[in-house]
Amino acid sequence: MRLTSHKRVRGPLDLPMTSMIDVVFLLLIFFMTTTSVVRTERELDSGIQVQKQSAGKKASDWEPAIVDVLPAGGTFVFRVGGREVVTADELIEILRPFPNKADGAFVRVHDDVPFDLPAAAIQACKTAGFTAVSYVPFTASR
Repeated sequence: MRLTSHKRVRGPLDLPMTSMIDVVFLLLIFFMTTTSVVRTERELDSGIQVQKQSAGKKASDWEPAIVDVLPAGGTFVFRVGGREVVTADELIEILRPFPNKADGAFVRVHDDVPFDLPAAAIQACKTAGFTAVSYVPFTASR
């Protein structure tokens, strides 16, 4: 039973915009303060600097330090050039005499190697005095 004779007219809906604007600004401030501004890896510098040629030596005279970490037999070895060593201390002794430490070193790692050995190789390069060390996955074509 209807007590009033007024018909309800449906028109445009009025929303309180002040509250909505307050909520939007609060969310905007929240996301601006909680996000971290970190450069992605592709934007980072490689750390390997190109030096100009000196009169006595060509740039191709120095080969970069490449440390391969790969399985050999039942164990894993570090290979630098033709030398293979098993411990990180031996690797440091091989890497110390390298003259081009400012050019950095590369650590190539085979897929089957456990995580602690690449980390040990990177730390050995840093301990030997290399300014930058790059991790490179070992591809099958090499």
